[in-house]
Amino acid sequence: MRYWLMKSEPGEFSIDDLEAAPRRTTPWTGVRNYQARNFMRDLMQVGDRAFFYHSSCPEPGIVGIVEVAAPAYPDPTQFDAGSPYYDPKATPENPRWFNVEVKLVRKTRLVALKELKQHPELASMQVLRPGNRLSITPVDPREWKFITQRLLGLSGEVASPCP
Repeated sequence: MRYWLMKSEPGEFSIDDLEAAPRRTTPWTGVRNYQARNFMRDLMQVGDRAFFYHSSCPEPGIVGIVEVAAPAYPDPTQFDAGSPYYDPKATPENPRWFNVEVKLVRKTRLVALKELKQHPELASMQVLRPGNRLSITPVDPREWKFITQRLLGLSGEVASPCP
């Protein structure tokens, strides 16, 4: 199992939108960064866990935990000329963009970016690095455990990294 942090602007798609979605599941579409695309396409597996992170808002931070519910497949928004994520160079025969589906595990209290920055145990998290704009980043199992257990007070399967 791998761990991730997945950013979404709450005005675009929030944790509440995910909670209201059928089966509390949604395709994670619209990613247009090659490195983030490669994470989804090449590394994410069904069962991986991720922090759902609200970005570009007054108080960015972790607001929930999701699980990868379906493996990567071509992002349909790349083919939709009416979509802001349309890519005229993409074709069904040669898609450029992929998405996974995520399912809500649980909403959490807000763990704000400023709170994350206060903990030396999290200093190497990619989301805390200056200039990091990736919408999907890996999370080290030690960081996952620290956040879920120490900051969120969770235990069991949600909090424990697999060996």
